[in-house]
Amino acid sequence: MLRQPYLLFLGDAPDLLAAKVAKGIRDWRPDAAVGQLRLPGCKPDMGLPDMTVAEAADAGAKTLVVGVANRGGVISRQWIAVLKEALAAGMDLAAGLHNHLHDEPELVEAAQKAGRQLFDVRVPQHDYPIADGSRRSGRRCLTVGTDCSVGKMYASMAIEREMHERGLNATFRATGQTGILITGGGVPLDAVVADFMAGAVEWLTPDNDADHWDIIEGQGSLFHPSYSGVTLALIHGGQPDALVLCHEPERPHMRGLPHYTLPGLTDVLSLAERCAHIVNPAARTVGVALNTSALDERAARAWIERAREETGLPATDPIRYGAGPLVDALESL
Repeated sequence: MLRQPYLLFLGDAPDLLAAKVAKGIRDWRPDAAVGQLRLPGCKPDMGLPDMTVAEAADAGAKTLVVGVANRGGVISRQWIAVLKEALAAGMDLAAGLHNHLHDEPELVEAAQKAGRQLFDVRVPQHDYPIADGSRRSGRRCLTVGTDCSVGKMYASMAIEREMHERGLNATFRATGQTGILITGGGVPLDAVVADFMAGAVEWLTPDNDADHWDIIEGQGSLFHPSYSGVTLALIHGGQPDALVLCHEPERPHMRGLPHYTLPGLTDVLSLAERCAHIVNPAARTVGVALNTSALDERAARAWIERAREETGLPATDPIRYGAGPLVDALESL
């Protein structure tokens, strides 16, 4: 188990999306972090006290969490000195990068010398089965997106929170490093061998009570050339009864691919449902979750109305205005 509280390491992140791991912890577990550590050139700010390693140790930090999710998920050479300093100060290290902490000899040696632990959250902890597509009891909702990093995890967690407030039986199922760090469990799906990805999602969302909802955190996008595979595995392994379509308005292009424009809402809705019908013919999209954090009030309201008109479905920003319309739609199924 990860020791809390955390020191959130933002490194030299160029924008807020690159620091989405730290932002997720800050937003959903604000009491779990004592401060942030930023290197020169770091642009995002979590609104936490800026601390050195020594200051964080004095404040009681037990684990330095690498809160950066850069393209490719690599450990920068510029980070090594700080990470070793944290180990020497008595902290464990936790990261969800593709480049594992245990693959860095300097960090392994420093951890052994300090008697501290390295936690690679993106390393699968189980032997997952190959999916067989058998029907399972219980109900499942999956968030799907027009692109990466549009708010699928936030929408999923907001839906779970609203369902709990209504006394409904629901569980958020984490499929990425940030969700796992927030909740303490899940499947690091993009690190699972391709043949076992859908089976890992089946394992994560087993038979359950008839009134229980698994709220499955979406990943990637069916329209993203780099990450469409993980999305399809979630759809087929999750066997969703309901889909919630997630979108960030006015994004200029696909994340990391300036030569690809974003698909339209109805294009994503149509393709996602067609894929879902392979494993659950009754699957349907029940609503649209917009990430309007970059918009003013008037523009946010206009986009919500536009999404309603384009799709004929309930639409909301589940963080800004609440997930009520989405949960209303789930309850009506």
